[in-house]
Amino acid sequence: MTIFNVLTLIGGLAMFLYGMNVMGNGLEKLAGGKLEKIFERLTSNPIKAMLLGLSVTAVIQSSSATTVMLVGFVNAGIMKLHSAIGVIMGANIGTTVTAWILSLSGLNGDSFIINMLKPSSFSPILAIIGVAMLTFSKNDKKKDIASILVGFAVLMFGMDSMSGAVAPLKDVPEFAEVLLWFKNPILGVLAGALLTAIIQSSSASVGILQALSATGAITFGSALPIILGQNIGTCVTALLSSIGTSKNAKRVAVVHLYFNIIGTVLFLTVFYLLNAFIGFSFVDGVVGAKEIAIVHTIFNLSTSVVLLPFIKVLEKLAYLTVKDKDKEGEGNKDNIEEQFKLLDERFLQSPSFAVEKCRELTNRMGEIAKESIDMAMSICVDKYDKEKAEQIAANEAAVDLYEDRLGTYLVKLSSRDLSAKDSQSVSTILHVIGDFERISDHAMNMVSVAEEKQQKDLNFTSQATAEVKVMCSAVRDVLDIAMEAFEKHDLELATRVEPLEEVVDKIRTKLKNRHVKRLQTGECTIEMGFVFSDLLTNLERVSDHCSNIAVCLIQENDESFDVHEYVQMLKNSGEGFDGQVKRYSEKYALPAKEF
Repeated sequence: MTIFNVLTLIGGLAMFLYGMNVMGNGLEKLAGGKLEKIFERLTSNPIKAMLLGLSVTAVIQSSSATTVMLVGFVNAGIMKLHSAIGVIMGANIGTTVTAWILSLSGLNGDSFIINMLKPSSFSPILAIIGVAMLTFSKNDKKKDIASILVGFAVLMFGMDSMSGAVAPLKDVPEFAEVLLWFKNPILGVLAGALLTAIIQSSSASVGILQALSATGAITFGSALPIILGQNIGTCVTALLSSIGTSKNAKRVAVVHLYFNIIGTVLFLTVFYLLNAFIGFSFVDGVVGAKEIAIVHTIFNLSTSVVLLPFIKVLEKLAYLTVKDKDKEGEGNKDNIEEQFKLLDERFLQSPSFAVEKCRELTNRMGEIAKESIDMAMSICVDKYDKEKAEQIAANEAAVDLYEDRLGTYLVKLSSRDLSAKDSQSVSTILHVIGDFERISDHAMNMVSVAEEKQQKDLNFTSQATAEVKVMCSAVRDVLDIAMEAFEKHDLELATRVEPLEEVVDKIRTKLKNRHVKRLQTGECTIEMGFVFSDLLTNLERVSDHCSNIAVCLIQENDESFDVHEYVQMLKNSGEGFDGQVKRYSEKYALPAKEF
């Protein structure tokens, strides 16, 4: 084996790993966060959990990715440890799909159909189709499908390159002698675990073993412990991912490790005991890619079936390993820091899902800002309440924290390879959290208005109070509509914001004019007028931010959208816009003037 064979082997391995990464990313984008959402609705039934783990891992082609996601779910309080264990078992079975696909290269026969089933035959066709789709298609879903096709083709080309590069090893006696070492179960398990821990993918390490099997020098006896060790090595990814997480999240990674270690010990013990008494004739026989896929599947399937009834034992073992010191629970949803666990770094690997988690937290942020506005209007117009004023200040601190955490996470998310839809969603959420933060600021400004009224013993006239209450009702309504439109992603609701915002502007103008009249008749003082004007200004600004939220939502669904053109188009749309303005004007008609 020459230096050129080594370079070909390294290049083949690089293409294999890159192809697997491209294919996995394409599958994840195509799924659009749906797989992760299924996890959230997971029941506590262990069999359903196992089947779900199997299905999801078979799709995304990575048990490590599934387990890392589980660590994130448990850390965020989305899933309980008990449910995650079943998914882990299924994930180990699902990861065997890759080995079966790679084993197709070993098909033998002269018929056209059999030859076309070989990856070396159909992967070039997939590559051509994929490249054509990437070049000429503008549709995101088609591009994701193209990435899957191209990734698979590159993966298979890398596999063929590795197989070709190691082919000369069959004539190297030293290579056969090295392989004899791995007949020792301990050395074989350690070698498999080390290789997989380095490349952090059991599917990839099994593929490498399948490529080496093309030399015809690997026996069943040396391959078996390596395959089992590969399953242990894949646990490293989850263990690294669990650093800095909650205790239950660490337990997920520990369960994954225990599952594979216990399975390996049981499998090897049973196999070598039976071999000692029966004497399996195939132990010294040569294995190919298909046989490796069979062993890989039998191990993961049998281990899952055997350990499935002992989920509670595995859970108990995890609790004994990662002990509670402060009786950490499953998560206190009233604790703001617990809520921020939804912004888990692990979710960045699934951008569509991460975007949904950001939306959830943005909705909570909006609810806090809305609560502040409601309380602020109450203490400004009705009776001053110190406790409400303090709560608004606490809410403001919380909203600022939301903006900081969400903004930081969204910036990280924006640096990922996002689809056009997700990229636009990230931009929308960034704008919306800014609007919610400003709404909360206006609530604080209104607290200052209320405090000034309280300290200087100022009171609105009955006429002014009645008028301001009308404006407050309109502002509440526009805030409710904007928030519901954002939460439900309802474009029809979003289009109803601008007409109501127009009405709020008109109400403010009318109230200012009426206030001037009261000043002229001596019913109101100049000092009271400043307070009144500040209140109207803050209420009107809240309405403006609601308009911004609605506009961002509509813009998210129209790439050619222009804000100024949209507002002008609405105002010039005639009956539609004018009709809504008229209805809102009637709904929020000011009380008759008393002067």
